[in-house]
Amino acid sequence: MSMTRTKATFAPPVMQALRWLDDHTFSPTHPLINVSQAAPVEPPPQVLRAEMARLVQDEPDTHVYGPVLGLPALRTEIAKRWCTDYAGDIAPSHVAVTAGCNQAFAAAVACLTDQGDEIILPVPWYFNHKMCLDMAGVTARALPTDTQMLPDPAQAAHLITPRTKAIALVSPNNPAGVEYPESLISDFFALAQSHKIALILDETYRDFDSRPQPPHRLFQSLNWSDTLVQLYSFSKAYRLTGHRVGALVASRSRLGEIEKFLDSIAICAPQLGQHAALWAMQNLRDWLAAERLEILDRRRAISQGFNTLKPEGWQLLGLGAYFAYFRHPFALPSDQLAQRMVRDIGVLALPGTMFTPPGDPRGETEIRVAFANIDKTEIENLFTRLQSLRLSLAQPVSDA
Repeated sequence: MSMTRTKATFAPPVMQALRWLDDHTFSPTHPLINVSQAAPVEPPPQVLRAEMARLVQDEPDTHVYGPVLGLPALRTEIAKRWCTDYAGDIAPSHVAVTAGCNQAFAAAVACLTDQGDEIILPVPWYFNHKMCLDMAGVTARALPTDTQMLPDPAQAAHLITPRTKAIALVSPNNPAGVEYPESLISDFFALAQSHKIALILDETYRDFDSRPQPPHRLFQSLNWSDTLVQLYSFSKAYRLTGHRVGALVASRSRLGEIEKFLDSIAICAPQLGQHAALWAMQNLRDWLAAERLEILDRRRAISQGFNTLKPEGWQLLGLGAYFAYFRHPFALPSDQLAQRMVRDIGVLALPGTMFTPPGDPRGETEIRVAFANIDKTEIENLFTRLQSLRLSLAQPVSDA
């Protein structure tokens, strides 16, 4: 009997990690520190919840199907905001609203590839992207990253074959957190353009980029839509994770193909979530700016607190947006270490093995910490607990 694509795809990593909590109890004085997942755990701000309650009561169209490509007013608002933020030329007809950013990626894959095609993913990769490709019958070509967790366009060029249909980047990155330099994104755009393949750019965490200037100028290219497919999520910006609202920006011809995919999967993104996203974009600019500053403050706390781990042999490989990416010093692989961390110090984090191909030695030495849901006191406690780990080292720690 042949194996189906879903059977050949690994299980959802976050769900697997949550099962490590079974049979463990945590006391009020030593609670679990959960840094396994980036999704906000708090509800939307009160003013947005009040507007959503009004919508449920007063707006009948929140309860029925809407246009497959999304609420026209929301598509218009996204296009308007993107034109301002990126100084580019984006029309509402370039925008699709999706049921979350994962669906946006799946839609992009559906319109760009056929079975047996290839998409290049930098490693460590976002595991849901890899899962999506596996289930679509598309090969993920692994592109190693350097010591700064950045992919190299020259290396990517060597991976391109006649079956390559796209390069997919995430910036700020999940899992490594790093913000890709503008020049690097431009180089990947030029590479994709020269080979007539797509550049999928997932900017789920763009609202928490530390840089004051736009992260890239790709939308200023006259022919940006020939190459670029940009993805976005409202989940992180406005805590709308349960309402599943994302966006995809691409050429009009690609949106025509994507409409077929969306219509056969969810028909349309949830109407309540779309209305909420529209209201949030129009009314919560100051609130979102404050959220960004809070995340940047937690990022600084991670950077400062990590100094306590350096003498233990830990390395900080990447930091930004919601994530920090560590190299641990211990002799056991990261998937075993992550389970020991639950048992020994009450910390749930994801191992690098969840973000790398099977057998990749780098993945066995790496740990992802999603810090957006813990405050500075919990960040301090996190480092205290990590310092308390007493495990065999892979090699002696230098005194230098």
